[in-house]
Amino acid sequence: MDTLPVIERSLPGGRGLTGVVGMLLVVLLTACGGERAAQVPAAGELEPVATDSVEAEAEEEEVLPAFENYVERGDLEAIKARGTLRLLAPLGLEEESLPRDGLPTGEWRALAEKFAHQRGLEPQWVYVDNFAQLIPALTDGRGDLIAVNFSRTPERAQQVAFTRPLEYVQEQLITRRAADTDQGEFQVALRKGSAFAETLQQQSTESRVLTPRFLEGPVTQDELLEGVMKGTFDATVIDSNLAEVLLADYPGLQAEDLRDSRRAIAWAVRRDSQKLERALNEYFTEQHLIAAQRRASALRDWDDIQQTRTLRVLTRNHPASYFMWRGELMGFDYELLQRFARDHGLRLSMVVPGPDVDLAEALAAGQGDLIAASLTVTDARKAQGLVFTRPYMQVTEQLVTAVDNLPDNDSHSDGVDAVAAVPVAQRLNGKTVAVNPFSSYYTNLTGLLASAQEPVDLLPVAGATTEQLIDAVAEGRYDYTVVDSHLVAIEQTYRDDFGVVGDISGERDIAWAVRGDQPRLLEQLNGFLNKYDRGLFFNVTYNKYFRENKRLEKKQRERLRDTSMLSPYDSLVRKYAQPADKDWRMVVSQMYQESRFNPRARSFAGARGLMQVMPRTARQMGISGLYEPENSIRAGVAYMGWLEERFPRSLPFDQKIYFTLAAYNAGHGHVRDARVLAEQLGKDPNRWFDNVEEAMLLLSKPEYYKKARFGYVRGREPVNYVREIRDRYFGYLSVARQERLSEQSL
Repeated sequence: MDTLPVIERSLPGGRGLTGVVGMLLVVLLTACGGERAAQVPAAGELEPVATDSVEAEAEEEEVLPAFENYVERGDLEAIKARGTLRLLAPLGLEEESLPRDGLPTGEWRALAEKFAHQRGLEPQWVYVDNFAQLIPALTDGRGDLIAVNFSRTPERAQQVAFTRPLEYVQEQLITRRAADTDQGEFQVALRKGSAFAETLQQQSTESRVLTPRFLEGPVTQDELLEGVMKGTFDATVIDSNLAEVLLADYPGLQAEDLRDSRRAIAWAVRRDSQKLERALNEYFTEQHLIAAQRRASALRDWDDIQQTRTLRVLTRNHPASYFMWRGELMGFDYELLQRFARDHGLRLSMVVPGPDVDLAEALAAGQGDLIAASLTVTDARKAQGLVFTRPYMQVTEQLVTAVDNLPDNDSHSDGVDAVAAVPVAQRLNGKTVAVNPFSSYYTNLTGLLASAQEPVDLLPVAGATTEQLIDAVAEGRYDYTVVDSHLVAIEQTYRDDFGVVGDISGERDIAWAVRGDQPRLLEQLNGFLNKYDRGLFFNVTYNKYFRENKRLEKKQRERLRDTSMLSPYDSLVRKYAQPADKDWRMVVSQMYQESRFNPRARSFAGARGLMQVMPRTARQMGISGLYEPENSIRAGVAYMGWLEERFPRSLPFDQKIYFTLAAYNAGHGHVRDARVLAEQLGKDPNRWFDNVEEAMLLLSKPEYYKKARFGYVRGREPVNYVREIRDRYFGYLSVARQERLSEQSL
C-alpha cells in the first residue's frame, strides 16, 4: 500500500507534545506493521465540559489533518524532496518526558526537531508499539531516523547505521531494596525488542539466573518500575541516565550496575543513508560544542573577566568585523580586540550567535562580555540597555541597487557618495527595500518612508547578511537594500554589479557596546580607544581593511562565504572522517592548524604532511607516504581515534574532542598529567577550558613539571592549539548558519 496512517503525536509544523497538557492525540486504526491508534485524551486531561460556548469555540478551531505515512527508503535528498523528516520512537517513551525534567527523551526530542528545522524539514514523529518494531519500520521505509535512547549493539549495527554516540550509559538491574538478589532465578521485565536481553544472558551465573520476560505493547519506564515495586516483576533493567532521574520517585528500589555493560547510546538511520548519517554527526558535534559555549554564559564586569583571563566578544560573520580567509580569522574589530586582549593578558573568544539572534539580547543573557560588530549607535539600541564606547568610526547609510537600475546620470563605481538628481525617498516609490530587521537600517527607513508619495514595500529579511542582500539586489530579487558606507567600499573592491543611489542618513557613529552593569569594562575599552585612536597601530589596521584596494580585493574575494569548499581536500577528509564519527569541519580546522593546507609541510621534529603525523606513528598504523594528502589525512584521523580511546568514556562529548586535540599536539601523557594537576588544584579534571588548560600551562614551570609523571611540556602550545582549532571551527559554523538561513529567507 502507498500510504500508511500512523499514530501522530506531533502536530503539523513540528509542534511536539512535550510539556503540553490537555491536547487530544489523533490515532488512526491500521493493520500496517503494528502501528495502531484510537482517539484518546492526553495524560491528565480533564473531562470536557459540554457547553454551547465551548462547542462554538471548538467549531471555530482549525482541524489539523492527520499525517498519512508513506514508504520512502531514500537518503537526505529524497527526504528533502518530501519535506518531512520522520522520527521513529516506541509508544510509552513519549509520556516519560511529561512528568519530570532531566530525562533525555525530552532533550533528544527537541534536538531531533531542531535538526529537522535546521535542514528546512518538518519533523513528524512516527510511533510503533515497541522497540522490536523500530528497526523494521526504519528499514521498510516507514521512518527516516530512530531518535530515542537507543543502545548501539553489534547485532543492531548489522541492520542499521548508527550515529556517533550521544553518550555512554551503564545498564542497571533494578530490584526491591528488601530483595535478596545474590542468588536464585529472577524474571526481569523488559520491553519487547530491548537490547538488555543480551546483557542478562551474559550476566547470568550458576547461582543467579536472570531471565528476560518480554512485555507486549507500549510500556513506560514508570510501569516497569511500579511493577517491580509492587512485586509484579522480580526486576527490570534501565539505563543509568534514566535511573538517575526516575529512581528519585521510587525510594523502595535499588540499582545495581551490571558489570561490563557500559553501552553507547546513539541514533540510527538506514545503512545506505550515508548523507543523513554524516549530517547528523556534524550536527551533534556542532550542538554539543555550541551548548558548552553557552553554558559559560555569565554577566561579568572587568574583575570577573580578568579572573578567567578570557574576553568573550559577540560579533557577526562580517567583512569589516570578523571573517575567515584561507583558514585565518580576520577583521577590523577582531584585530583591535586582539591587541586589547594582549595588552591585558587576556585570551580572546569570539562568539557568533545565529544570524537571526539579536546581539543586544545575547549580551543581556550573558553570552558575551561586549558587542563588536560594526554596530551603529542609535537611540533604539540604547533603549535596549546597550551602553556604547566612544566611537571609533563614522559611516553613512547608503541605498544601493543593481548596477543596471542606476540612472544614466549616476556613477558610483568608486563607492563615493553621489548627489542624485532625484531625492532618495522619491526613488523608493512603489519599490521593494529589503533589510535585516535587527539592523539600524530598518528603523531609519521606517521614518524615511513616512514621506513617500506611493507605498513602499519594506521587507524585513531575518538573518540576512549585508552581502547576501547585496547579492539579492544585484540578481534583481529586490529593488534596493541599505548598506553602511564602509561596507560598500569593501564590497566594491572586488565586484561591480551594484551601485550607490544615495545616502539615507548623515554620518553615524560606530562603536562597541556593553551592558549598563559593566562600568569597569567600559572604562578599559574607552581607555584603549583613547590610547590607540588614529595612532600608528590603528591607522595601519584601518588601512588594511578599508583603504588598501589591492589587499582588500584579494582578501574579500577569497573570504569564506559558504561551506561548499573549506579546503582543497574536503572530499578526502569526508571520506575518512565520516566512518570515524568525526565532524569533517573540525578535521579541516585541525589540518589548517597543522600545515596551512600544505601537503609538503614538515616540522622541525620530523612530522610530515597535511596532518603532521610522525612517520613512526603512521607506520604503527600501517600507513606510509605522508606527503600524499590521502595518506596523511587517513593517518591523522586514525591517530585521533586512537587518542580518543585513551580517555574515559564518561567524559562529556565536547570535552573529549578538546582533550583529544590537546593530546594530538602535546601527547596523551602530558594531558593526563594536566588532568591530575587540575584535580589537585581544585579544578574540574573533566573540563578543558579554564580548568585542565590552566594546569597544562603550569606544567612548563619546574615546581609543577618535576612532580609530573611525563615531566616538562610547553603548555602554551596545546592551549593555543585547541583554542585556535575551536575558534576556526566556530567560524565555519557561523558561515554555515548564515548559508542555511539565507536559503530559507531570501
